[in-house]
Amino acid sequence: MTTSQSICVFCGSSTGTDPVYADIANELGKEFAKAGIKLVFGGGHIGLMGVVADAVLEDGGDVIGVIPESLQMRELAHPGVQDMRIVDSMHTRKALMAELANAFVALPGGLGTFEELCEILTWAQLSFHDKPVVILNVNNYYDSLLAMIDHGIREGFMKPKHRELFHVADSVAELMKLLNESDSGSSDAETLFEKT
Repeated sequence: MTTSQSICVFCGSSTGTDPVYADIANELGKEFAKAGIKLVFGGGHIGLMGVVADAVLEDGGDVIGVIPESLQMRELAHPGVQDMRIVDSMHTRKALMAELANAFVALPGGLGTFEELCEILTWAQLSFHDKPVVILNVNNYYDSLLAMIDHGIREGFMKPKHRELFHVADSVAELMKLLNESDSGSSDAETLFEKT
């Protein structure tokens, strides 16, 4: 993966109950900075959003935040992010994040994270984009969602090929391998960014 790549990270405005979630967000941010990957995120300073942005910034990486004006006015914008895009709505926020990113990663989060992930997968299903989507299944957080998708396929509301719209990684190392290592001999690693 080249240093010009930007990855949008969907994640919670909470850090969750298990410290492992913040630890993984921190690790991911540091790996992005090390690899020269620009972080695109929801612009907040709280929760996993703040953790991943802090980690990228602390290690000298580049960050773009995208936040609605209403949330900025509530002082939720990350003060350390120099490139903060203020937008008029949540809809505009998601569209701009998608435009700025070459790929998407979902960390654990709540309804907003679920919605962002499902929307970007829907856009891929409808061929609105062909950018890679990776679910970072920290602490088996997304097991139930993955089971629901499999259930939808079994019940005929989705097609088996829709399971191929995303990849699942259980660790930051596995995620970076998917995104970064074309010399591993894995077809996934070799082709994940070919389309972007």
